[in-house]
Amino acid sequence: MTTATETAGLTAYPTFIDLKEFVARARFEASGDPFGADRVTLPLRDAPVEITAIRLEAGSGSARVLPGDTFVVVVEGEVELASGGRSVRLSQAEAAVVSSGGDLVWSASGQTTLLAMRYTAGQGSAPGITPIDLAATLEPSGAPLAELLVGETPACRNHTDFRSADGVFTCGVWDSTPYHRLSMPYRHFELMVLLRGSVTFVDEADRSRTFDKGDIFLIEQGAQCSWDSREDVAKIYAIYRPLT
Repeated sequence: MTTATETAGLTAYPTFIDLKEFVARARFEASGDPFGADRVTLPLRDAPVEITAIRLEAGSGSARVLPGDTFVVVVEGEVELASGGRSVRLSQAEAAVVSSGGDLVWSASGQTTLLAMRYTAGQGSAPGITPIDLAATLEPSGAPLAELLVGETPACRNHTDFRSADGVFTCGVWDSTPYHRLSMPYRHFELMVLLRGSVTFVDEADRSRTFDKGDIFLIEQGAQCSWDSREDVAKIYAIYRPLT
């Protein structure tokens, strides 16, 4: 079977990508293999990362041995996932990570759409599922570099739910008070699910986009983007950041 692939070409430069728009354009096949041949893949520049849209019909099924640690967020609907003796039920804007190497069993009561970010070289410590805990206690984390800030330094907090065995793929929850940061190069791929607030990005071609609560988007590795949030923001994140 051939994996369905989004045909839109890459931009001339890395930038931000609206993943809900990607899902809306996706044309799903119906081979009965939603985590394999049916999934629609977003073209990305060379990296051990895949972004895919997955459509589940009412019913249940399984995927044999996922090839890489896989972050999954529900775009629409509800799904129960089970792997490694653990199961989680996810609704819209809820997420979990399925570790590499385990079989995955899924069940959906109605049509459900998922977005997945897979670290293809990832090897979890053991097969299983790690839910992203939206009620976790967040701890203070580092602020943007002072030389990039316009105005006050924000108060940022973070909780990491999942870290790959090699430390380069992390997933969790982050929040911050408002801040404006000048353009900087992103060393990483970052998928974000906005839980609260809004943020405006401007890239190297002066292209601007504001994302709001409920939006799901990707910042490509190598993108030159600024950040401007005028209110408190909170997000789920999945980040691939190489160590060198």
